[in-house]
Amino acid sequence: MSLKPKIALLSVFVSAGLLVAPAAQAVDNTTAETTVDGRTVDPRPSTAKLAFELHKLALLSHGKIRVDKIGRSNEGRPVWAARVGHGKTRIQYVTQQHGDEPLGTPAALEFLRQVGVGHSPWAQKLLSKVTVDIVVRANPDGNEHDWRYNYDPDATPEYGEKGKGYDINRYHDPSVAPKDNPATEAGLIQRRNASFKPDIMVDYHMQGRYQDANGKEITASTLWPTNAGVKPSDVDFAKQIAVVVQRSIDGNGGYVSQYPGGDYQGIARNGYGLLGNGSVLIELSLIPEREQQQIQDALASMLAIARSAADGSVRKVDPAAADAIPPRGPALPGTTEEAHEAA
Repeated sequence: MSLKPKIALLSVFVSAGLLVAPAAQAVDNTTAETTVDGRTVDPRPSTAKLAFELHKLALLSHGKIRVDKIGRSNEGRPVWAARVGHGKTRIQYVTQQHGDEPLGTPAALEFLRQVGVGHSPWAQKLLSKVTVDIVVRANPDGNEHDWRYNYDPDATPEYGEKGKGYDINRYHDPSVAPKDNPATEAGLIQRRNASFKPDIMVDYHMQGRYQDANGKEITASTLWPTNAGVKPSDVDFAKQIAVVVQRSIDGNGGYVSQYPGGDYQGIARNGYGLLGNGSVLIELSLIPEREQQQIQDALASMLAIARSAADGSVRKVDPAAADAIPPRGPALPGTTEEAHEAA
């Protein structure tokens, strides 16, 4: 399709109300040390802009990127998923379960742009080996309210906050059916995971600012399933993925630690590990002056996971190397950390 028909088709979407172009937003790039492909990426696209960008990428990909609305939030906002590739190995990425932890979402858009738009030989080979499904911004209401939870003011949750909503990333217990899940958006992720049946599932979050034992700042953390019910072979596979994550982010200029997460079965990395997924958490640190680089680091991890799954190299990683990932240390002096764990 030539550029003119693509633009015309986008105009049809906008006119029909399927896409709503967002109001112009000023992007502060005064602290952007590193950009993605020379562009300053919007770190917090609006609900409307996210929909617009996803559908634009689908059009520019000539159908390689398939965008689906997998349901709606409690306030009626669409929850989007995008799928690309047709290979046997299946990978699922989930971004922004917590509404105030946004940077995995623009990284997902950049991943789709790099692998789905254009005809580079490496991308074509990659997409012949893997299929990647992304739940892009799992919690649109939390994003809109700029808080951790979904929106459910009538909730009296075991995990969450009364009068606000549920902590979505505590409601992935495999023993609870999606139709019975009180956290609406968690149920949508459960359904998508069950229908897609991924080999690998990676959940993107954000944390505060931390340092290691020597005072060096951590830029990201990762962890595998820690619930005792997860099969040892599935834990080992997740550890292999975590090592790929560490090497990709460290190689991109970051510094990855182990995340000190819990073993509750409702946490996504544990719940999907119990289902046999190679299930991994990635936490990007909230470093305002490094925001563009944080997006690039998340993108690097997405690409590395997909590539290592495509060529089989992830299975050759020594899982014991994950245990050597340095532990996350105390909060960076002068920062305030919330008293909860995002994993």
